Amino acid sequence: MTAATVAPPVALPVALPRLAVVLALAGLTLAACATRPAAVPTPGTSPATPVRPGPPTPPGPPLPVGASPASLPGWGDEDHLAAFQAYVAGCGAARDPAGRSVCAEARRMAERRVSPSDARTFFETRFFVSPAETSDGGPGLLTSYFAPEYAARHRPDGEFDAPVLAAPAQPRSAGSRTAIEAGARPEEALAWMRAEDLFFLQIQGSGYLTFEDGTKARAAYAADNGQTFVGIARPMAERGLLPRNGTSGDAIRAWLAEHRGAEARAVMALNPRYIFFRLDPDDGGDPAGAAGVPLTARRAIAVDPANWRYGELAWVEADGGNLRGASASYRGLVMALDTGSAIKGPVRADLYMGRGDVAGAEAGTVRHPLRMWRLVPRG
Repeated sequence: MTAATVAPPVALPVALPRLAVVLALAGLTLAACATRPAAVPTPGTSPATPVRPGPPTPPGPPLPVGASPASLPGWGDEDHLAAFQAYVAGCGAARDPAGRSVCAEARRMAERRVSPSDARTFFETRFFVSPAETSDGGPGLLTSYFAPEYAARHRPDGEFDAPVLAAPAQPRSAGSRTAIEAGARPEEALAWMRAEDLFFLQIQGSGYLTFEDGTKARAAYAADNGQTFVGIARPMAERGLLPRNGTSGDAIRAWLAEHRGAEARAVMALNPRYIFFRLDPDDGGDPAGAAGVPLTARRAIAVDPANWRYGELAWVEADGGNLRGASASYRGLVMALDTGSAIKGPVRADLYMGRGDVAGAEAGTVRHPLRMWRLVPRG
């Protein structure tokens, strides 16, 4: 899903990754990862350096369409080589002629040694800036998601009592979360998980399971019940279950674990959307996004496909996170490679933070006002 890294100041994390990203804080809105086979990385490139949180940058004058990327806030602090490597790995998702042409040029460059200055020059000469804007001119929203890793069992026990279910013949007719759980047949379970872990796996859209015998598998999105996603963070705060500024993913998960059973199920039932899975081998890498390309941690974002095309480059600038433990800001170059049901609008992104608990801990604190610029290939 649905979710998605920056380098010194611009270490954007930014990707606001639907897995990824995202525990959509105010509403736990994460992007679901795609289920198509992962694309093969282009030879000659190495994994991009994760983009890191950076200091806030005061909004400057609006950048006109056609401006050079060099005029973007914090551009000089970006890790251009890391961004270039991530671009080469993901630009094959582009389908427009200009995007494919620039991608081919970048991949030819990647066959030889590329310096940081080469990478910076490539972006500055091959792209121009086009601001993304909300209808009212205000900021959008950056959240984050990740690929979770959870313990699982082949058979149920007192703690692992939530079944991972395959998609039925007509998933959209399966009913609400409550109805599906009530009608689940034990012999049809693909695996068994802790209830709170399964809930978060469904929010992310996919993840990785480790069984008691040491075997591993990837739980990939297969289908959903067609119900509208409802975040549980806000109602939990309204009911006094958590403080209003304490609805991070970790806080929600901890509450659900501490109240495992009927009380936790009643809260999780507030979100009627239910995700069905299939189990694939775990190849040790990152999942593919909706574009069919493996997500690069902190360099991939989930976007609204009504406003963005897969394979597009974007610059994100997100300051002022207000959740406990939040980084001050995220800034940097990312690629649109995923989508998610909660990601709507032209200035809305879900940063893919990576795989595992560390990525998840950071993803759960990302809820930042966002500005975005599209990097458009020059004809």
